[in-house]
Amino acid sequence: MIYSVDVDVVAPVRDTEVTDRVVDAVRNLFPNADVSREAGRVVAEAHSLDHFSDLLHEQEILDTARREFQGSVSGDAFSFSLKKQAAFKGIVNFSVGNPDELGDLDVAVTVRDPSVEEFIDYVAPPTKDGKPVDPSDGDGRR
Repeated sequence: MIYSVDVDVVAPVRDTEVTDRVVDAVRNLFPNADVSREAGRVVAEAHSLDHFSDLLHEQEILDTARREFQGSVSGDAFSFSLKKQAAFKGIVNFSVGNPDELGDLDVAVTVRDPSVEEFIDYVAPPTKDGKPVDPSDGDGRR
């Protein structure tokens, strides 16, 4: 599948944190992101969620991811938050409810092509009995 997306990640850096560790947390989930350090935060921009999608598949949390993505769709975009400490370990853990005391990784995805729904299906395909379902090739990835 060919797609065109912008992925923006923002993570606060608290006084008690080492900035490089926050950068590592972002890069562990979004390895192709262009990361920059700003006063009190780390900002990153990427144009792919392929590695992130691979992690969702490996951790078998596609249904959770779909709920998070679909629950935040607004026009041609969706957003979600991730736990920073889990991200540092290369683990996807969605932040729901109250933000973590160190702050979360806030991710905003703008989809230009295809539709938001098609892109969500690509990143986190629907499942049946916990396994990805995609009639086009049977492995859940387009």
